[in-house]
Amino acid sequence: MKTEHVNQIASAVNAVKATDVKNFYFVACGGSMAALATGDYFLSREISVPSKVYTSNEFVHMNPRGLGKGSVVILRSHSGTTPETVAAAKYAREKGAVTIAISMDVESPLCKEAEYIVHYNYKDGSDVIDGETGVYYSLIFGILNALTPNEKYERLLNQLKNLENLFETNKKLTYDRAFKFGSEYKREKLIYTIGSGAYYHQAYSFTSCLLMEMLWIHSNAIHSGEYFHGPFEATDFDVPFLIIKGEGPTRPLDERAITFAQKFSDKVEVVDITELDYAGIDDDLKEYFGPAIAGAVLRQYADGLAEHTGHPLSVRRYMWKMEY
Repeated sequence: MKTEHVNQIASAVNAVKATDVKNFYFVACGGSMAALATGDYFLSREISVPSKVYTSNEFVHMNPRGLGKGSVVILRSHSGTTPETVAAAKYAREKGAVTIAISMDVESPLCKEAEYIVHYNYKDGSDVIDGETGVYYSLIFGILNALTPNEKYERLLNQLKNLENLFETNKKLTYDRAFKFGSEYKREKLIYTIGSGAYYHQAYSFTSCLLMEMLWIHSNAIHSGEYFHGPFEATDFDVPFLIIKGEGPTRPLDERAITFAQKFSDKVEVVDITELDYAGIDDDLKEYFGPAIAGAVLRQYADGLAEHTGHPLSVRRYMWKMEY
């Protein structure tokens, strides 16, 4: 990892370590919020300090009662210009919270409002360890190791160097299936996604950012545990589902949803995370790496749809084109 990123992460981690932490807040919008939510899941699994994910505008308007001195607020905006997230950083800092901004632009409004900055490289040929996933994982597990030292976290931080190979290997492994999916589902006007645990956030990101925002395909992200509490009534032979079969403790929830969906729908695409290549990763660490690899694989599924629908992922009707 580049020295710049190592130093930024170390500063943020040391700030958290020096704080009598009473809670964590993860604040962002859209895909950035989904990315941060993975960290919320890991913290909730590993430590007893409470944490919560907020969409930026709600965070400011709701004014959480627990926000203040002792709070750690982690914010993310790809460009660093998302107005709601910039406002949330300013608001949290005024309340006395430790604020950590994650962005690809250190000169962005978000980074100028936050106390600590964590930069990541984007599409510049850098190794994945210096990209958004590598940098974020380094921050989250650095914080965990600082608060509750564990050799497991140290091994995980060391094995992050394998991310580049893991992403490339698994993209090659799933390329044919992803583009076949694009061919098979290219005329679908609606595709539901299902997932659980850390993978629910991947399902949400795929739904909101890739299917709806970039491809204009109607969708809804359904939690595997909630599928049987209403949404399964929409299941029929011609209703498409993309279901993430996760690696980790909530996998039984996914298996239950898959069994039912496959019984009544002829259009169920299952992305089984345990079938991916985890070369260089210890068995007890796979559940942490799985969500990161899933993100790279699912992006390829969107690429497959874009290729076969003739709808580039870069096309927008409203976003960045008008005031809203």
